[in-house]
Amino acid sequence: MIPGKYRSVSGRAANNVNCGLHLVIQTSSLPEKSKVRFKQVEFKLNKETPSFSGRLLQHDLERNYSSRQGDHIHLASSSMPSFPILQRSSEEKILYSDRLTLERQKLTVCPIIDGEEHLRLLNFQHNFITRIQNISNLQRLIFLDLYDNQIEEISGLSTLRSLRVLLLGKNRIKQISNLENLKSLDVLDLHGNQITKIENVSHLCDLRVLNLARNLLSHVDNLNGLDSLTELNLRHNQITFVRDVDNLPCLQRLFLSFNNISTFESVCCLADSSSLSDITFDGNPIAQESWYKHTILQNMMQLRQLDMKRVTEEERRMASVVAKKEEEKKRESHKQSLLKEKKRLTINNVARKWDLQQHRIPNIAPNQDRKVSDSSQDPSQLHGSTVSAFPEETGSLDSGLTNDLQGLSVTDTHLVEVDGDTLSLYGSGALESLDRNWSVQTAGMVTTVSFTFIEFDEIVQVLPKLKIKFPNSLHLKFKETNLVMLQQFNALAQLRRVDQLTIDPQGNPVVNFTLWKYYVLFRLSHFSMQKINGTEVTQNDMIMAERLFGILAHVASSELPQYRMISILGDARKKQFRYLLETKGKKPGLVNEENNDSKRLVGENTNRAMLNYTTRDFYNERLEEIKEKKKFCKMYMEDLVKEATEINMKNEALQKLWPQMFIELVRDAVIEIRNKNSYMKLCLQQITDQN
Repeated sequence: MIPGKYRSVSGRAANNVNCGLHLVIQTSSLPEKSKVRFKQVEFKLNKETPSFSGRLLQHDLERNYSSRQGDHIHLASSSMPSFPILQRSSEEKILYSDRLTLERQKLTVCPIIDGEEHLRLLNFQHNFITRIQNISNLQRLIFLDLYDNQIEEISGLSTLRSLRVLLLGKNRIKQISNLENLKSLDVLDLHGNQITKIENVSHLCDLRVLNLARNLLSHVDNLNGLDSLTELNLRHNQITFVRDVDNLPCLQRLFLSFNNISTFESVCCLADSSSLSDITFDGNPIAQESWYKHTILQNMMQLRQLDMKRVTEEERRMASVVAKKEEEKKRESHKQSLLKEKKRLTINNVARKWDLQQHRIPNIAPNQDRKVSDSSQDPSQLHGSTVSAFPEETGSLDSGLTNDLQGLSVTDTHLVEVDGDTLSLYGSGALESLDRNWSVQTAGMVTTVSFTFIEFDEIVQVLPKLKIKFPNSLHLKFKETNLVMLQQFNALAQLRRVDQLTIDPQGNPVVNFTLWKYYVLFRLSHFSMQKINGTEVTQNDMIMAERLFGILAHVASSELPQYRMISILGDARKKQFRYLLETKGKKPGLVNEENNDSKRLVGENTNRAMLNYTTRDFYNERLEEIKEKKKFCKMYMEDLVKEATEINMKNEALQKLWPQMFIELVRDAVIEIRNKNSYMKLCLQQITDQN
């Protein structure tokens, strides 16, 4: 053990990084005749006492070795070129037998040190040395300080098996190497170099302090085997994630200040460390987040200090409360993301089924359908498919959500969604939702109804239900509904009210007609529509619509027979029409002005009501009904004709047989009454038998 006194480092050391080593540096002077003045450096390697500040390794050593002026060494020339030989007097060797300080001597190489095999402390601070050499004979060396030189490679240390402290800070080292034989190392300082990767240290099982601050590290790993490490300084690097730290059983202090750590997930392994008590993240992007402190404290309950500040119990309690809220929020967000992705997959499936019905894409097996849905190929390029109609629903997913989505079914062929005041229906199966028992509050909130991937003729059949279930619906949207002709708009007249109408060009060829908007305004004029496809309806639009299609309603109502008009009109329209017919012929004076206006309005609406729309399915049903009626009539007439023919044939036969039958009847009557008494007895007998 090196003789001397021990004292702990005080002052600002407590506010800096600890390195697990206690140094006491004292300056002593020799008589003026001495050639060399050495500094007495006493140190104690004690694993049980608190460690000293890392700043001491980086800066304080330089400050403490501050007695430079007047230091003298005698370097004799050597037979080996460029290597000076160190020579000390016998007196100096006696006084400072186990230590040698050669700092600030402008050395470019390590001098040859002969006869000093007993040295235990060697200091080469603040020189220009580029390579470690000429010290292999110092096999008792415990402390080697080469801080602030120009060393580019760790070498020449293989024989120093007793070395406990190696200080190589502020050099030009790019790689950690050649430490295989230094298994007794307790402190390794490599701060201020150009190291990009932690490597070749797993054999240092006794290492307690590792300083890699101010290097070029981008990640932390390869720390397995450092079973005695208690302090790790990684300040001022470019670190983005940390691994393997949870495998260090004795690690107590970890300094990660001023790096590029932005998420807790990148350092989540720290939560599994049971020994870690002090940690710093200040200067990282993560430290700017609102959730930073409570997330760290919630996941690292064993911490005593965070960013060099003591953690209080109140802070732990608040962190636990906030963490629970964050967890609930995260679960809800996860749930919403899951629902959103399921919605996207369902819509894609509905769109693909629609495209198959429209013969846009070839039929695909169900197991291939999922692959197409999840593929990275742009769906809009798939044979004109409409799968890409909802790009806002796509997006990248985290791994946990992706795992949950593995079990999602994409066999759903329809989707019903209520989002605020909008009811969205995807696929024909969604129309069945109108039969549900909607709550009054939900139904009353819906003002917009959107139909997508549904045949318009199927929509027409549920419009009466829509009017009843959602009485406040004012805005209708149609996308991919096969609106192909103007007559289809006639079906919307049966609704209670429509203020806005949106017809998406995708899947609705009717919007390619120049006059389609004017026809809508004319046919649905009783709604006084405000917008069509987002454009305000003006009075000029209404006038133009009337000019273009007004004659059409007049012809439709005037040219049809009365019975035909009544059959076309609905029940409500029939009443209006009958009212109109009943008021015809009355004198104008018998009807007041209000009734005249009402009659005019009724007549106008009735004229437009002649412009009706019959769906293909309804027309086919009517056609089948007509065929059945024709068939029945034909059979009925055939039966009547057959019966009449048989009657006529019987009549003709009777006419032929009647003369002979009459003669026979007369003859039989004469014969029967020829014997009057016998005839009377026979008649009486018949009467008796009948009674």
